Amino acid sequence: MSQTKQIHHSIIQRCKKNDAKAQMELYNLYCKAMFLVARRYMKDDLAAEDVMQDAFIKAFKKIDTYRGEVTFGSWLKRIVINQSIDELKKKRLELVSINEETHQFAENDDWEVEDSISMQQIVGCIRQLKEKYKVVLSLYLLEGYDHQEISQVLGITEVTSRTHLMRGKKKLQEQLKQLRYAEGY
Repeated sequence: MSQTKQIHHSIIQRCKKNDAKAQMELYNLYCKAMFLVARRYMKDDLAAEDVMQDAFIKAFKKIDTYRGEVTFGSWLKRIVINQSIDELKKKRLELVSINEETHQFAENDDWEVEDSISMQQIVGCIRQLKEKYKVVLSLYLLEGYDHQEISQVLGITEVTSRTHLMRGKKKLQEQLKQLRYAEGY
C-alpha cells in the first residue's frame, strides 16, 4: 500500500471512530473535487456547496458502511451525485415521461466535439441547459452512468433517459457551435 493510501486509510479509520479532526482532514482532502461534482448538477455555487456539505454529513454518518471495495473518492462521489439528485427532486424537478409508442428516435453515439473546445467549456454549456437535459447529460457523459442506472436514479423510463440525452446533446451541440463562432474558431 502506498504512503498516500496508508494516510487516507488511517484518516478513514479515525473517522469511523468519530474523530472530528480526522473528519476535517478528510473534508479538506476531498471538498474541492466534490464541490465540482455537485456544481455539475446545481444552478449556483451556494446550492452546490450546500449539497456537498450535506453529502459529507451523510458520508460521515455512514462511514462504517465504507468497505474499501472502491476508492473513498469514488464512494463519496456517488453520495454527492445522489445528494444532488435528491436536492433537484425536492425542488420538484419534473422529468416528463414520454409515451414510448408515439416517440421514435435514433441515438447518435458518434458524437464528436472539436479539439479546440475545452472540457471546462463543455461543462459550462451543460450547466446552461434545462434541468432535465443537464442532469441526464451529466450522469451519462460525465459520470459514466448507463440509461438503466439513470432511469432508476431519476425515476424515469430508459426511453425518457435516451430521449433527454439525445435532445440534450443536440442543444449542447448548438451551444458549442455558438461558442465556437463567438470565440472566432
